[in-house]
Amino acid sequence: MTDDTPSRHDRVRRHRTPGVANSLAHWTRARSPLRVAINYVVVWLVRISPSLRLKRWLLRRIGATVGTGVSWGLEATPDVFWPDLITVEDHAIVGYDATLLCHEFLQEEYRTGEVVVGERAMIGAGAIVLPGVEIGAGASVAANSLVTRDVEPGATVAGVPARPMDGESLEKE
Repeated sequence: MTDDTPSRHDRVRRHRTPGVANSLAHWTRARSPLRVAINYVVVWLVRISPSLRLKRWLLRRIGATVGTGVSWGLEATPDVFWPDLITVEDHAIVGYDATLLCHEFLQEEYRTGEVVVGERAMIGAGAIVLPGVEIGAGASVAANSLVTRDVEPGATVAGVPARPMDGESLEKE
C-alpha cells in the first residue's frame, strides 16, 4: 500500500448495464436470485448469532475467506451479493454493525471488488468498507468511519471519509 500500489478504483471491476434503467434494476442478471436469497438468510444468521465459531463457519459456507480466530460482531454485515469477495485474515475483528461491501450499484454500471481485512486488523462499530479496499495487518478503523481508500498496516483511520490519525498525515492536510 505504497505510492505505487493500485488504488481501490484500480482493483474494482466495472460491469456496464444496458438501457436507461439504473444498474440495480439489472441485479438478477448480475447474481442469481436464488444465490442472493440463500446468502441473505445466512447473513441474517451471522448478524444475530452470538457464536463466533458459528459465524466463521457460516461465512465460509457462503464463500467468504475467514481466518482462524476472526471475531465477527453482532449485526455486522458482509456483502450479501458477493460474500465470496471478502477475505478476513487471522484474528481480525469486525465490530458491531460494521459493513463490508463488495459491490456498488450505480446508474449505468455496477462495480465489484474484493475487500481484504489483514491479520489482527480491527474495524470499529458501524464502519463501512467499500469495494476494493485493503485494510493492512494490525490496522484500526474507528467506529462509524467510511473507508474509501486502503489502510496501511498498523495505521489508524477515522472519519467520513476515513483519514489517517497520525500527526504526520494530519500536518499534510
